[in-house]
Amino acid sequence: MGSLIEQLKRQEEAARAEAGRLRARIEELQQDLARAEERASRPVSPIGAVTVLPWREGTEASVLPRTYQDLLEVAADAGRPLRAGEFAAASGLSTEKAKVEGLRSKLRLLAARPARPERRRHKEGSGKSAPAV
Repeated sequence: MGSLIEQLKRQEEAARAEAGRLRARIEELQQDLARAEERASRPVSPIGAVTVLPWREGTEASVLPRTYQDLLEVAADAGRPLRAGEFAAASGLSTEKAKVEGLRSKLRLLAARPARPERRRHKEGSGKSAPAV
């Protein structure tokens, strides 16, 4: 009887050790999957520029590059429509004309990607739209 109990204990130890190795492997694979999903959500063009995916129904702001997410946060914090120069200042970016124009192009991309179905007017009577936040 003693040898049967010892044999069962060895089998149990071996099974627990294998389960531990498998858990470690699952953890490693989950980390690999998370990195692959992150790369897939933020594709990089052949010249190294981060691309912004076209908006699709159900797309979350988290798929946007961090700089675009920051702009959405600034818009939400402002609580009112902002001009590109105001976005730059509120984001801590340079307010030089050339930098503001680059920022304006990012804002146009965001305006084409509604976070919600409704969109607010940018400035009364200007005909431009601000990103919905």
